[in-house]
Amino acid sequence: MLFNSYEFIFLFLPLTFFVYFILNKKRLITLSKSWLVLTSLCFYAWWNVSYLPLILISVLVNFSLSLTMLNYDKYKKIYFSKKFIFIAGLVFNVALLGYFKYMDFFIGNVNFLFGFNVELLHIILPLAISFFTLQQVAYLVDAYEDLVQERNFLDYILFVSFFPQLISGPIVHHSEMMPQFNKLKNKIVNFNNIICGIFIFSLGLFKKVVIADTFALWATHGFSNSENITFLDSWVTSLSYTFQLYYDFSGYTDMAIGAALLFNIVLPINFNSPFKSLSIIEFWQRWHMTLTRFITTYMYTAMLKSFDKVTFNKAMAVTFFTMTIAGIWHGAAWTIMLFGMLHGLALVINHIWRKQKIKTNKFLAWFLTFNLVNISFVLFRAESYENAKDIIFGMFNILTFGLDDFDIQITLMIIAAFIVVFAFKNSIELIAKFKFSIYTLFWTIFMMFFSIILLSRPSEFIYFNF
Repeated sequence: MLFNSYEFIFLFLPLTFFVYFILNKKRLITLSKSWLVLTSLCFYAWWNVSYLPLILISVLVNFSLSLTMLNYDKYKKIYFSKKFIFIAGLVFNVALLGYFKYMDFFIGNVNFLFGFNVELLHIILPLAISFFTLQQVAYLVDAYEDLVQERNFLDYILFVSFFPQLISGPIVHHSEMMPQFNKLKNKIVNFNNIICGIFIFSLGLFKKVVIADTFALWATHGFSNSENITFLDSWVTSLSYTFQLYYDFSGYTDMAIGAALLFNIVLPINFNSPFKSLSIIEFWQRWHMTLTRFITTYMYTAMLKSFDKVTFNKAMAVTFFTMTIAGIWHGAAWTIMLFGMLHGLALVINHIWRKQKIKTNKFLAWFLTFNLVNISFVLFRAESYENAKDIIFGMFNILTFGLDDFDIQITLMIIAAFIVVFAFKNSIELIAKFKFSIYTLFWTIFMMFFSIILLSRPSEFIYFNF
């Protein structure tokens, strides 16, 4: 089910909200949690009911292994070590992700390298598998290190399946989510949260339906007609996709945060004006922040701890490796792996630059950072290496200067997108200082009205593919 659909806005969300708080008012706390789990699973199954058993099996296996580790000392007899159980859990999750997300990619590359003719499995990527797998890996690691206290299955499945963040994040940590569902004050309707939630949801919906989906038209046209693309067309195409991706993903995050606020649940922030960044280090502190947190905590730091002595060179090697893995996590394609490697290399250079204490003009720092990100997103979006090469080469081939199929509307939209990024408050700032007024009411109605008009052209969020 899409956030940007009539059935979600006018049926699913209101029904889930009212039943949940009616059950809480009657002090049927367990039943209210069960209701959220049921509706969240229905939300997931709406896409493809055949994959519902997959998420249920994943939840059951991960919870069982985590519970076994948490209660390890209580068992008188157990045939496997705690470390073995932990490794088994990691293997299970990696295998699950590997099969559904990378098996066809692996078969295709083996066929290419060795001249085999193994038939592809044509596996359809299960919705949200990357996100619910990462959340459970984090839980598994914390259970192994005795950092988890929760042992209630209902709380655990609610933590994994809660519908606002289930499909594309933010990637939540159990310690920030589970206690919120158990606070008594969160069982009572909070009108301030409802008003703020509707406002932020409307903002996210507007970002997706009005802005991102408009940029998508030009980005798709450019990437679909990349042969002999002109200099200006290449820049229009790359910038259109960069803004499409940002407004699409940050729009989803805003809708997730807004929907969760209706239930008095505060989700972690995921974007903080990333295009204002003055370095690639700062960019990853502002872009997909919950993924950066996961990578830092459960990959980067864990690998550094494995060394007897940490040096700058080892830290840089780990940085490059973790960003390469982050690229692979986003999708089964060489172009996406190159995207991760490019960002890994840029982070290493950025750290070396900082170590040398070299000062850079702020505008130049922003210009270099933004354009690196913009070029890297071409790799992220391209359907093939040739497709990416056409666009990127076109961006530097000024001899082909020209604007064939585009008009002034694109230029104005790109300028407007830059103005919004730099001149307006981001979602975090709006939530922090939100107060109900005629002004906020007007903008809520305005954004919701124009978004609903355009819901006749529903489109999936980009990160649904990851």
